[in-house]
Parts: sequence; structure tokens; C-alpha cells
Amino acid sequence: MLLAAEAPPAPEAPPHTGGLLLLIDGTAGLLTVAVLGIVLLLVLIIKVRLQPFVALLGVSIAVGLAAGLSVTELFGTVQKSAAVSMIESGMGGILGHVAIIIGLGTMLGAILEVSGGAEVLSTRLLNLFGEKRAPLAMGVTGVVFGIPVFFDVGIFVLAPIVYAAAKRSGKSILLYAMPLLAGLSMTHAFLPPHPGPVAAAGLFDVDLGWVILMGVVVGVPAVLAAWVYAAWIGKRLFVDVPQDMVEAAAEAKSAVAAEQKASGVTPPERPVALGTVLAIIGTPLLLILLATFSSIALDPSTVRSVVEFFGHPFVALTIALFLAYYLLGIRRGWSRQSLETVSTASLKPVGNILLVVGAGGVFGAVLKGSGIADALADTFNDVGLPVIVLAWLISVVLRVAQGSATVAIVTTAGIVVPLVEGQSMSQPHLALIIMAISAGSIFASHVNDGGFWMVAKYFGISERDTLKSWTVLETVLSVAGFVVAALLSLVI
Repeated sequence: MLLAAEAPPAPEAPPHTGGLLLLIDGTAGLLTVAVLGIVLLLVLIIKVRLQPFVALLGVSIAVGLAAGLSVTELFGTVQKSAAVSMIESGMGGILGHVAIIIGLGTMLGAILEVSGGAEVLSTRLLNLFGEKRAPLAMGVTGVVFGIPVFFDVGIFVLAPIVYAAAKRSGKSILLYAMPLLAGLSMTHAFLPPHPGPVAAAGLFDVDLGWVILMGVVVGVPAVLAAWVYAAWIGKRLFVDVPQDMVEAAAEAKSAVAAEQKASGVTPPERPVALGTVLAIIGTPLLLILLATFSSIALDPSTVRSVVEFFGHPFVALTIALFLAYYLLGIRRGWSRQSLETVSTASLKPVGNILLVVGAGGVFGAVLKGSGIADALADTFNDVGLPVIVLAWLISVVLRVAQGSATVAIVTTAGIVVPLVEGQSMSQPHLALIIMAISAGSIFASHVNDGGFWMVAKYFGISERDTLKSWTVLETVLSVAGFVVAALLSLVI
């Protein structure tokens, strides 16, 4: 059921000595530091245009010092024999869980992309659903292909297919683009191995299997609601196929083909089998879910240990990656150098994501270690709102203010985790709180979100029409996801 935030009373004064700066004693002072810290974070990201990793790290240090943490507590000492510093533990604690999963998932998505798996998936679904249901086929393509690839990669790979479908039908490109975008956005927000839900799972210490299960249970109704809106706006707002982007996509495809050829990747003429693509994408999800439920359904035994071993996220994703290497690469004529080239290139954009997630872990550690988290928990408890509602609202505010979904998720998680400590919440319930945070992180994408401009650019939509279509679509997805998560939390 929905539970209001409960926490031990905030300490009368921070239990730290030697702080560089302590603004005000007691709960009021800690809350003041917390509010000023979040405001400073938003100013640095929005106005100063500071890189989110640097902004989060800088604000974490400022908040810790202002709340009374000592320099030693924050940074440790020169002699490494001392206890690990708060910054090191916050950064290392979350990245130890997240980095491997994101890295393996990113390489898996790259192999699926370069091998032509996305084109096979969309083509087969378009043929299966037929011309009249082509928008639904695009939506399903977005959901399935969105599981292993990042949102922007999904747009880049699948946009030419949207152009072709819209041009063939003569209808608004929104009718085909919006369902696809809803699918990509849903998986990006709710399902591992995407950074947001994986980072939140690490911060809340929730099994990834529960996050996957609740991501599906919450995400499917949410994306269905978004598809309904996509069908409505696609029939009422006509946007022609952007000819310049069609030409650019053709040039990009030629360039990619040339680059692949230069690196030794020469895809054969026969396309990838749809069953192969679905098996590779589904394998890690199935293994992780089996491991999660084996811990509930099976008594400790050899069988359970084997299931849990293969279902550990690190092992499950490694197995899926090796399957992709063989089935989509080696068996189709790729050289080992080609596989290495594609895998290495895919990891280049991941560095920024990992640093932002790590800095979010530092922020959460500072909030907890300084006593601010307890003060926030006590205050939110007095408000009387359930934790799941507070989680969504905080995530919404941070998302709308600064635009980045990842920053919204890791910052919100750092604030909310202390609110659930000591409440003996079940893993499924905590997973639903993660879903609420994830839902809030995609609310009302607008001009401060890079995704807004990517959608407008790739599909030739004016800023005004992008607000009417994409921004509202994201809001529907966010609200629907939150409502489902909140209703489920009443019975779980």
C-alpha cells in the first residue's frame, strides 16, 4: 500500500565536527542547505551551462561543507590507510553496480544496430501488421529495439524507416514517428540496461529482476496510453516528410557502410533472422527474471545457485553479448577485429553517462552522511504525502527545470532513498518507487532537453508542433506510468 515517508527524527545538530562552513544549526539549517544546493545545481546546469557531472560533484562538495562535514570526511586523508572518503564511497558504490551493466548493454546494442537487426525487426513487423496498422508496427519496433539501444541511437537508426512509411502512405510523419518515439522513450525510462533505472536500482539496492518486471508492468500501459495520443495527434497535425533529412539519412547510411567495410565488417546479402534478434534481446531479460523468482520459489539448492548465477545481470548480459558476437557477427563473416572495433566505438559516449551517475551517487552519499537526508525525511513525513508521490513530484520538478532525465533520476534517488530506509518496504514496492522516479524524469520534454531538438530535427517538425506532439506525448507517458505505479503500490 502507499506509505508516507517515515524516518527517525532529524538530529538536533549535525554529528560532524571540523566542518568548513555550517550555515544554521538543526533541521532548519540542514533544509536550507538542501534547498540552496538544489537551486545551485539547477543554476549551474541551466544558466552557467556547466557539465552536469561537474555541477553535481561541485554541489555535493559545497552541500557537504555547508552541512558541517569535515574535509577529511569528504575527501579522506593523504594516507590511504584511513577510511574511504564519502566522495569515493558514493562514486564507487554506484558505479560498481552500474558501469558493467551499462557497458555490456551498450556493446550489445551496437552489434544489433550495425548488423541490421533494427531494419529486419521493423520490416517484418510492418509486413505482419499491414499498411493500416503501420503506426502500431513502428511503436512495437520502438519498444523491442529500444531495450538494448539508447534513445538517440534508436532515432538515428529507425528514422529512415519512418520516412519511408510516411512517404508511402502520404500521411503525416507524426502518425509513424510518435508511436516509435513513445516506445523508445518508455524503454529508456523504465527498463534496464538503460542508465536511469539501473542507477536507481543500485541506489535503492533493488534486484534488477524486480525493476525489469515492474518496468514491463508499468511501462506497457503507459506506452499504450501514449500510442492513443500519438494516433490522435497524428491525424490532426500534418507534417510532411523532411526531404533534407531523407537525403542526409541516405548519405549517413552510405558513410556507415563505407566505415564498416573499412573496418572489415561486410554484412552478407541475406538479412538477419527476426527470431535471432528477438532471442538475443530477450535472453538477458529472461535469465535475470528467472534468477529473481528462483530466490522466492526455490529453497537453497544447487539448482537455485545455478539459476542465480546465470541470472546475475553481469553474467546474463555477457551471455547475450557473446550470442550477438557469434550469431550476428562471426557466423555472418565478421572478423574479430570488426567486433572489437564496433564494441570499442560504442563505449565512447558512455563515459559522460557514467560520470553523471557516479556524481549522483556522491550527492546521495553526502545527503545521507551530513544528516540532510534525515531532515528531509522528517519534513516530508510531516507533509503527509506518500513516498511514491513525492518521488514522482521531485523528479518532475528536476526534469522540467534542467532537462536531463538521467540527472533527474540520480538526484531524485539520492533524496528519496533515505525516506524509505527503516520502513521495511518489499523489493517490488521499492521497484515501483523507482518507476515513479523514472516516470517523472520524462515529464514534459521541452526546449532545455536535447531529446526535444533531436525529435524536431530528425522528423522536420517545427518547435510549436513539437511542443504539441512530442512534449505532450512525453507528459502522457509520464503521468500514465506514475498512475499505474501508484495504483500497484496500493496492493503490493
